[in-house]
Amino acid sequence: MICADFISIRSSTPAAKEREKAQKAVAQKKTSQTPSTSGYNTPTSRAMSPVGTPIKVMSKKAGAGAQSSRRSGANTPARTTSGGLDPRLLDLTALNLQPTREESPGIDEPLPKLAMEREKLLLEARKVLEASSENAKRRVSLVVIGHVDAGKSTLMGRLLYELGRVDEKSRHANERESSRAGKSSFSWAWELDGTVEERERGITMDIAMQSLATTHRQVTILDAPGHKDFIPNMISGASQADCALLVVDATTGEFEAGFDRGGQTREHLILVRSLGVSQVIIAVNKLDQVNWEQSRYDEICEQLKMFFGQSGFHSSKTSFVPVGAMLGVNLVEQKASGLSGWYRGPTLVDLLDKLEPPVRDIASPLRLPISNVFRGQSSGTGITGRICGGIVQVGERVRVLPGDEIAVVKSIDVDERSVPWAISGSNTTLYLTAIDPIHLSIGSVLCPPTDLVRLATSFSARIIVFEVQLPITTGASVELFHHSRDVPATISKLVAILDRAVGSVTKKSPRVLTKGTSAEIEITLRGDTPSGPGAVARPIPIEPFSVNKDMGRILLRRGGETIAAGIVLEIRQ
Repeated sequence: MICADFISIRSSTPAAKEREKAQKAVAQKKTSQTPSTSGYNTPTSRAMSPVGTPIKVMSKKAGAGAQSSRRSGANTPARTTSGGLDPRLLDLTALNLQPTREESPGIDEPLPKLAMEREKLLLEARKVLEASSENAKRRVSLVVIGHVDAGKSTLMGRLLYELGRVDEKSRHANERESSRAGKSSFSWAWELDGTVEERERGITMDIAMQSLATTHRQVTILDAPGHKDFIPNMISGASQADCALLVVDATTGEFEAGFDRGGQTREHLILVRSLGVSQVIIAVNKLDQVNWEQSRYDEICEQLKMFFGQSGFHSSKTSFVPVGAMLGVNLVEQKASGLSGWYRGPTLVDLLDKLEPPVRDIASPLRLPISNVFRGQSSGTGITGRICGGIVQVGERVRVLPGDEIAVVKSIDVDERSVPWAISGSNTTLYLTAIDPIHLSIGSVLCPPTDLVRLATSFSARIIVFEVQLPITTGASVELFHHSRDVPATISKLVAILDRAVGSVTKKSPRVLTKGTSAEIEITLRGDTPSGPGAVARPIPIEPFSVNKDMGRILLRRGGETIAAGIVLEIRQ
């Protein structure tokens, strides 16, 4: 009996073991498979659970395994009892590429859409331009130039206050802070010189942009630095302007210092004329320090009129006005002063109100050189610049050159107001989306993806040579300025000397170019590194003057002085 029972038990044991093993296998399979949030049944273990996925402790043994995998790393595959890797974990799903409930992918903000087609937009822009020429205020941009300490920022700060653009709270704050710093005479200038370094040094270092309105004009102000160390910034501001306001210091000795060779009064006038500015208002400032003497005013006007004629300015487009910036005399009204005894002419605002905006080329392709890049508070990355051609609207896709990136215009600001579109000649701020800010840099140009601006490393140009200490020769190293970009370059070839009046060739392949010479030359860009096999010149976006006047103007500087200016004739490479 005992033997029979023993035999029966032995015969039933394998079957029981097989059933027990089958049950364990089913249970293990159920616990090793969890539903994926993506809809797939993906094999999952504690070791391969996505970050943030809740972990269920299935048993004491499983819990121990979970703790072990947590110590060894969240993505370390668990090992089987045989010591090998579970083959199911070699599937790509173990890389946790599928989103979980806790980790849903971020929803991108929808891109703005175009409000209207290009043809309709051009028609709308023409209607607005025609209406503004008749009734509304016409827009014009004005760069404020002059020798250092002539009172440019003080003049503009006081003018903005007189026109109601600066409130009493800001005025008192500037007075209090400037007095505390021992610079009480700079209180009006601090309305535009806002950086810590500018206020500590007492000079303008970068372009400050403001806007004001007269009876018939909406004026964008570009306050440029007067110190010679910041000429590149002054060039950047002048390249964005339609007209110029030259401020000169009437104090004995100060006017002469700015107007003599090496002074910024003379160089600034040459620069703005070379960049296409033809209208200039000359504000003779600080006359209160010479007792409002008419003779001093007349003397300064006579010297400047002679220089204007030599520099290519037409007398009908230059106007002179005496002012006293600190006292606010003859800015908006004359006020009681020694000036009223002999002056009966217009005020500064009267002259600003008569500035003539140039013709706007809105039919050409968009060209917008970037003069500044900044991070917007809530609207993505912002860029500022003057539109040199065409029209841009919210929702438009623009290409950034140099580079292969395309951005979308999210919003547009002109004179601190949000607008749906902006046209050529507008000093505008664009907020861009769908682009990494690293691809935006000062000097880059925005253009349509279907009509790109040319990129060049070599081109021919027609230039006029200014007062130079050393003649210009083939192979001369120069610094090329184009809008807000300056790059090292070489004058690779002197093609010909030209007649200044008619442009005909008077001498081919000259050896040198001297003062006052008009010539055709070839310019080749150099790499940023020292010359040699490793020096690679980076191309810049530029166009011939015949295609786009604003995109075809250049300046050449060497040794801290401007030696020539000209226009691009042809892109070589």
